[in-house]
Amino acid sequence: MGRSKTLLLLVVLGANLSLFAASYELHNILEANSNSNLFPPNFLFGTASSSYQFEGAYLADGKGLSNWDVFSHEPGNIADGSNGDIAVDHYHRYLEDIKLMEFIGINTFRFSISWARILPKGRFGNVNVAGIKHYDNLINALIGKGIQPFVSLTHYDIPQELEDKYGGWLSPQIRQEFAYYASICFRYYGDRVNYWVTFNEPNIVAVRGYRSGIYPPARCSGSFGNCSSGNSEKEPFIAAHNMILSHAVAVDIYRTKYQEKWNGSIGIIMNAVWYEPISNSSQDRLAAQRAQSFFTNWFLDPILFGEYPEEMKDILGSLLPRFSKNDLKKLKNGLDFIGINHYTSFYAKDCLYSTCEEGPGVSKTEGYYLRTALNSNGQIGESTALDWLYVYPKGMEKMVTYFKTRYNNTPMFITENGIGVLDQPDSNINDFLNDYKRVEYMKSYLDSLVSAIRKGADVRGYITWSLLDNFEWVSGYTIRFGHYHVDYATLKRTPKSSAKWYKDFISNFTSFELVKY
Repeated sequence: MGRSKTLLLLVVLGANLSLFAASYELHNILEANSNSNLFPPNFLFGTASSSYQFEGAYLADGKGLSNWDVFSHEPGNIADGSNGDIAVDHYHRYLEDIKLMEFIGINTFRFSISWARILPKGRFGNVNVAGIKHYDNLINALIGKGIQPFVSLTHYDIPQELEDKYGGWLSPQIRQEFAYYASICFRYYGDRVNYWVTFNEPNIVAVRGYRSGIYPPARCSGSFGNCSSGNSEKEPFIAAHNMILSHAVAVDIYRTKYQEKWNGSIGIIMNAVWYEPISNSSQDRLAAQRAQSFFTNWFLDPILFGEYPEEMKDILGSLLPRFSKNDLKKLKNGLDFIGINHYTSFYAKDCLYSTCEEGPGVSKTEGYYLRTALNSNGQIGESTALDWLYVYPKGMEKMVTYFKTRYNNTPMFITENGIGVLDQPDSNINDFLNDYKRVEYMKSYLDSLVSAIRKGADVRGYITWSLLDNFEWVSGYTIRFGHYHVDYATLKRTPKSSAKWYKDFISNFTSFELVKY
């Protein structure tokens, strides 16, 4: 390579890039140069957050208690005994955090609104003006920096008032509560928010809140977990049914009152695990399909097709709630996009037509008449510090392609993707700042995503989890997923290698067409 070309590449890559990151970026540029349609026009690159994990300020400015406020304060629920009272104090530091986003160069930021901050007492209480103003300021500040707000109405947390009054998602009453809350958000912010999400991972809420009981409201049968009450065989499907219909009502409101005026879009986000058959047998292939049906199709099929998956109807029978004619009318509004939170993949092993025995490489039952299993070498892909996260980049392309085929190529966004590391007591900050494993992970999953896009998948954005290290639900502060390291004692933010890599990746994507070799 001549001297001039070498200098040009150094300019493109950035002199401050580490050699490791530079080699990956060079690979991306060269690939992009060979195909100028690497990503579609107006593709969104962003990072994600959620209100409970980031904001803190848990009772500031009139906010009411959320279910996670209450749950995290109960001893034994969080691994390190922590809570989100302060979290990373994004509520007070959002302007500082927007500067961090600006450094990376993202054009969208995904966050959730705290329902309890807007309506501390639900629809029978007053709207909290201070809460309205906070998100008003956040949205305006983002737009002022050219960053599009990508807003979730709820990300696991709901007002504790609704849990106490109705039993949360177990009551049909909550559909009206959600509709009222959604209409307020649309009215105040709809002129500036182009991307709305009704629910983040309702499948996780249903399973962990009402089947295993490890998330609030901590309901389960005795054989499924350590809960004081609940019915793991029935309640997850009631809760899911009410979330599906709450989504339908919110979409109906947005479509009829706001969408034409402001030309935004509305969708839902699913936790999407790719299930690979552990063998080529027809039984294991059916097991993998059942896993998808009981995990993601459980919500998407009713929203897009008006009925639950056949596998669920066959196995559950009368345990599965039914949709009324009025419900089906609302469900016809469907959605504009599917959000995909994809991190990992598992093997699926049949337990319906064959016997599943406990043993090495077979984990607990995650669905119905199947087990998620590992291969004979111990895992589906490279293991990580987290026992549920395996690096299997092919799963990204397979997951996206599956949704493309099943849901008629409805527009998709990757709304979460990332890798976490454990925060050990003897960890050194440099162990976190030099996060080359995260760079490797992002690079491989982006390559897989590009492959799906080149084959026709209508993917319109890639959003990482997460901007900052933060409160990771029942794991507390023991896991770090951020592009920025947070010192939880001082709340100082420090960029990791992945922040710099992502910055250069985005910069080169937006400018590579101008570079000639």
